[in-house]
Amino acid sequence: MKFGELFSEEYLEKLGLSKKNLSGQKMVADISENDVIEMKLKVVSKKLQESRDGNKFLLLTLSDKSGEIRAIDWFNAAENDSNLKINSIVKVHGRIFMYMDKLQINIDKNRDALIVLKDDEYDPELFILTTKKDINKMWMEFNDLTDEMKNQPLKELLKIPFNDQEFIQEFIKAPAAIIVHHAYRGGLLEHTLGVMKLSKSIAELYPSADKDLLITGAAIHDVGKVYEYRIEPYGIERTTEGELIGHIVLGTKMLNDWAKKVSNLSKKDLYHLTHMILSHHGELEWGSPTVPKTLEAMILHHADDLDSKIGQINSLKEKHGKAEWSDYDRYLGRKMMLNWSNFK
Repeated sequence: MKFGELFSEEYLEKLGLSKKNLSGQKMVADISENDVIEMKLKVVSKKLQESRDGNKFLLLTLSDKSGEIRAIDWFNAAENDSNLKINSIVKVHGRIFMYMDKLQINIDKNRDALIVLKDDEYDPELFILTTKKDINKMWMEFNDLTDEMKNQPLKELLKIPFNDQEFIQEFIKAPAAIIVHHAYRGGLLEHTLGVMKLSKSIAELYPSADKDLLITGAAIHDVGKVYEYRIEPYGIERTTEGELIGHIVLGTKMLNDWAKKVSNLSKKDLYHLTHMILSHHGELEWGSPTVPKTLEAMILHHADDLDSKIGQINSLKEKHGKAEWSDYDRYLGRKMMLNWSNFK
């Protein structure tokens, strides 16, 4: 495969990054009270319970990429509970009711109203979000930023992964998280580019910062996420390496492996980049093995934190539509004002 073919419409479609991949199914975000539905949804949670009169019922949280909805099975609860697993994809028949001000699926009584599907019986595009930004344009911006760098050893370092077609393929489709921020295909490239652009702007505001080192650190700060997460037909999950090691340590190992191939990379820059990766979460309780102890590490941490929080806020805006306020968000630790149009 030629390098340019990585970003052809046909190739991006194979990776699920093309906007052509659209499912015809009605999405969770589009359903309304009293709808009669037949939908393919993912099982997020399940709990078999018993009513006061001794009848069992099954509470479910079901989802597609547009959102989640509660469902209840009053008729085949025990049987369906034994058949379902978390992340099972099911076809569900039922009617939409309002319960405690939220929509709920009341599953039909017939036994085939809730059935588990095989991998070839549903479209993965129902469950996997994809960046809304243009992959080609983001990749061009990424390369423009690295091309501007004056530090040749740092440029050579970045060429090792980012001229490797196989690595690029994994990088451009990788998510940046499972649920918190940029948790979709292409999210890692989108987030990385955002951090690079913020870091460059801050370095231009504070000339004592090493701009080339910052751009390099921003480009690779989350690179371990290429191997921390994987995309399955039902969504994003953490790999064994991700669970056991995590992207920060994976990223520092990758950096040191690449550095061995750059003969004139200074020991100082290697140590500094290693520190930037290790400290970019900012606090020990946020998962960093150490806290930022250089100007560049401090800038990188705040650029990373800012881009991730804006990503979270943008996701809340999409989730809540025209609502004035979001629900309480446990990651941001607050409700967010999303829409001023109703403010008087």
